[in-house]
Amino acid sequence: MKNWFINNFGFSKREYNGLLALLVLLLALTLTPTAYRYYFNKHEAISQYEKLALQKLILTDRYDRKRNGSGNEDFEDRFSKINKKPNYHVFDPNTIGEKEWQQFGLSPKQAMSIVNYVKKGGHFYKPEDLQKMYTISPDKYQALLPYVEIKQLNKPNAKPLYTFIKKAPIIVEINTADTIVLDEIKGVGAAFARRIVKYRERLGGFYAKEQLLEVFGVDTAKFIEIKDQIKIDPEAIKKIEINSAEFDDLKKHPYLNFKQMNAIVQYRKQHGPYKSVSDLSKVMILKPETIAKIAPYLDFK
Repeated sequence: MKNWFINNFGFSKREYNGLLALLVLLLALTLTPTAYRYYFNKHEAISQYEKLALQKLILTDRYDRKRNGSGNEDFEDRFSKINKKPNYHVFDPNTIGEKEWQQFGLSPKQAMSIVNYVKKGGHFYKPEDLQKMYTISPDKYQALLPYVEIKQLNKPNAKPLYTFIKKAPIIVEINTADTIVLDEIKGVGAAFARRIVKYRERLGGFYAKEQLLEVFGVDTAKFIEIKDQIKIDPEAIKKIEINSAEFDDLKKHPYLNFKQMNAIVQYRKQHGPYKSVSDLSKVMILKPETIAKIAPYLDFK
């Protein structure tokens, strides 16, 4: 055939080989799409079949292991939801157990979550409280709502579980009371009591109720709350003997700074004892408002 083509059509040997290669290539291009579709469709069909068989095998294995006590809880939840129909009836969510919750179509995991909530002190006071349980979906809540019947904690004529005794109002002398007594003041507490005593020791005592506003943490609202529960005895104030006091005797007082304390001592050494509060005005560094604040703490004997 090769010789016939060469003799009748005038092809050279090389041209004949080229024509033959071209025909083979055209044939391959023509058959390739058909072969491709046939091969991959068959492979895909086999893969889908294998996938379905594998899934069935996994589900069967999980169910068998669960029945023997070693299965997966999430699988059991899905299995329960698919195969169990809810059995609704009147119930009190504060008293039923896990099995009863599961009868309503909840999974064991969901039922356990609700029961644990009640065991730890949680309580459903009204049917609408079921909405606060994240394990109960909105659809399940609507289905359960008509069947909820919550019993009262106490009978109508029963005595309350707790009796609250209202303390009688007290009046505390602020300059002599210790922290225990100050703690009895409504609105003070242990922390404020310690702060009041600490500041009182720096001052030497309080001569006005408004000085409590200088205690750290006592604002106007707190002061209004406690001011009618305290009284002040000016005689209990510890005074400073100004004509014999040294710098160390003045350094703790919150109304004086370092320069003012030093000026008071140095003026006395240079000009003699102070006879009255008015003599302090001769100390140039002391302002009238400062003198007025420290006057109740000074003894001029």
